[in-house]
Amino acid sequence: MSSSKNTWLNWLLYFVVFELAVYLGLQWLLSGMGMSNQFQAENTIVPNWVKAVTFILLYLLCLLAAVLVISSSVPGKHRPHLMRWVYLALLGMVVMLFLIF
Repeated sequence: MSSSKNTWLNWLLYFVVFELAVYLGLQWLLSGMGMSNQFQAENTIVPNWVKAVTFILLYLLCLLAAVLVISSSVPGKHRPHLMRWVYLALLGMVVMLFLIF
């Protein structure tokens, strides 16, 4: 039990580090896009929509790359557990999308 809990905590740490690295990297990369002040006379929907779609596509690209690397490096018996982390990452993407604005 202790070994499996320790392994789970290691994967959780890797997951959090990955999520933080992707979030901070995409925040830096997309910092010039969109408008932070939503209460303006001119239209801010289109620039922020472009930023949101770009964030989603780049995030999914990073997630796909991570899944490909991890699934090719872990033993076959652990691959089904990978999808749990992918679903958690997709939920995290929605949260990060709100935080980036």
